[in-house]
Formats: sequence, C-alpha cells, structure tokens
Amino acid sequence: MLRTRTSLCTWSQEKSMKWLVLLGLVAFSECIVKIPLKRVQIMRKTRSEKNMLNSFLEEHAYRLYKTSSPGSNITTHPLRNIKNMLYVGNITIGTPPQKFQVLFDTGSSNLWVPSMLCTSLFCSSHVLFRHLQSSTYQPTNKTFIINYLSGTMKGVIARDTVRIGDLVSTDQHFGLSMEISRNKEVPFDGVLGLGYPKFSFSGVIPIFDNLKNQGAISEPVFAFYLSKGNPEGSVVMFGGVDTSYYHGTLNWVPLIKAGRWCVHMDRISMNRQVVACNAGCEAIVDTGTSLILGPRRMVDNILRHIGAKPRGSEHYVSCSAVNTLPSIDFTINGINYTVPAQFYAIKGSDGNCYITFKHIPANTPRETWILGDVFLRLYFSVFDRGNDRIGLARAV
Repeated sequence: MLRTRTSLCTWSQEKSMKWLVLLGLVAFSECIVKIPLKRVQIMRKTRSEKNMLNSFLEEHAYRLYKTSSPGSNITTHPLRNIKNMLYVGNITIGTPPQKFQVLFDTGSSNLWVPSMLCTSLFCSSHVLFRHLQSSTYQPTNKTFIINYLSGTMKGVIARDTVRIGDLVSTDQHFGLSMEISRNKEVPFDGVLGLGYPKFSFSGVIPIFDNLKNQGAISEPVFAFYLSKGNPEGSVVMFGGVDTSYYHGTLNWVPLIKAGRWCVHMDRISMNRQVVACNAGCEAIVDTGTSLILGPRRMVDNILRHIGAKPRGSEHYVSCSAVNTLPSIDFTINGINYTVPAQFYAIKGSDGNCYITFKHIPANTPRETWILGDVFLRLYFSVFDRGNDRIGLARAV
C-alpha cells in the first residue's frame, strides 16, 4: 500500500494507531523526505528568445529519439533555457558535503555536475565539484558523452557520497563534466535524473535505485508538487506521498512499458472537440521540461483553434484575450485533466502572452506528447517505481 501522510514526521504512536483504526492506513516509522524546490526564471532579457527556444527544442527532440535505443553509453539530456519557469533543488556531494543546485528530471537517469577541471565557459559561472576536497571521492576509469544537436558534454564517472536532504546514497556513481559546449546562463549546476536504469549511461545505477537498494527509502515512490504562483513552496518527496498537496484521490495510470515514464493518452480536446491524439497516443510525463510538446501538425491545429499568431518560432495572443480562450482537456485513462488558458498562455516581457505548446522537431514511431511543468503545475504527480505507474491528482 502506498504510504501517505497528512503531516510528516509529527505523529505520535498513539495518533498513528488511531489513524490505523479509523482510516485503515498503514503506519510507518520512517519519515517521507521532502526536498524544497525553487522556481527560477530561465531566460535573461539580453538573450535571444528565438535562439534559446530553438536550442531547447532540438536537444529535447534528439533525446526523445535516442531513448528509443537503450544500451548505448552515449545518451542525451537537455538544458532547459526557455523563457518559462523550471524548478531546482539542492543536493550535496562528498565529505565534507559540497552543495549543488540541480534540476530533478524524470526524463533522464543520471546525476551529473561540473568538475573543477572543467575549462568550458559554462563552468566559469557554476559551482564545481572539487574532488581533492572530498575524503570519500573515488575515481573510475569510465567516461561518458552526452550528445546535443548543438554541442556535446564530455566527462568522467566518479563515486562519492550524495545527499538529498536526509537521504544518503553512499558509493554513488555520477558524472563529472569536463567539457560542456553549452550556454552558461542556465540557473542550475547539474541534473539529477529520476528515470529508469535502462537509459543510464555506462550502466551506472541511478541514485534513486541506489537509495532503494541501500534501504534509505522503504517504498520506491517519489512525487512532485510544483507551485503555481510563488517561487518557493514546490517540493519533490521521496518514500511516500503527503496528501496535503492535492485534492481528492490519486488517479493511477499504468506505464505503457516499464522502463520509461510514459503513459497512454486517450485524446486532447477543446470545447469537446478532439484536436489531437485522435486515436490515442503516448504521453511522457517529464518534470525537466517546461512546456507541452507535441507533433508539428497536431500542435499547429491547437494553435489555429486558439487563434495564436506566429512570431519566429513562437506563437502568441493578446493578453486581453486569454480569459476568452478555451481550456484544453488531456484525457488519460478515461479522466480529463484540464489546462485552462491562464496556464498555457504565459505573459512575456513584451506584454504579449505566449502559448506554451511547441513542436517536437523529430519524427517518432507513434504520436508522442511531452507533458512538462505547464501541465504538472496543475496536477500533483506520483512516480511509483514499485508498480510501474504514475498517479495524478489536482494540486492544491
């Protein structure tokens, strides 16, 4: 049974027993570990919106393509540098601990941070791991390459102690980036992947699997709450679910296939008219993606229904018209998940409201959508590795 708590680490044994009797819940002595996430602005006003958006889309599409071929030591991971928001949190590596701000990403499987030996421009403005200062650091003879269409990242694989709040993963393999041909303006130092091991580079065991194997968490579950308005208040939690972050009950959706956070989606509709995913499609639930991405023809159909105007690679509407735009329903496992226009139209620095639906500029074997933070701000999400399923409920 999935562990749930209405108040973490504060119940007395007597109160826990009362809840057992009244609600039939299982009491656990361990705490659900919650890690605060901070919402940050990605793009600086001095940077070209078009170039940064194109860069992101190319990288994400390439990752989507590469993940269909597991087993390779070369994998891909996008750096999110779009004008919308992303959510980052702190971890530490080494002894004594060195702190890093990372992106918690269900779309990839590895942890990486920049090395003190990195000489790339990216590394000059980010926290670097200083291996000589860690008494628990151990090198390996393995290397890795992360390929982007717009560049590459190369590095070595090392082992050390990694802490996520009170969770400790000893002898954790992670990537130390030595060369990063990427824009330095991203507001995080590295990425902590929460995907399945099959997409991990060089056969490295992901940190979530290590935490599970080492007994740091008694239940193989993690969950995300992404705040809607405030920069603070977002959390990722490990080992169970805090029910105070959502309304109603969790709706469970089985994965299409164990190994990837991808579910079947029935359809996408507006005003009860199907506008995409007519015969069913795949939906990747990705906490590391800011937007909602889909096939070009389907996205263009949605943009036409909205009446959005093109500007370079983006589409916008007058902000005065947002309240008149229709909501968009994503039907998953027979349940409608509604995204109102106030959430899919984001006000830009020029006073226009930009539509957060973008093309995946790559061909995929099946119609595939990526549900990123635009969707997940509205819906609390639970990733259940033990049962290969995702739970969704209306976020508070």
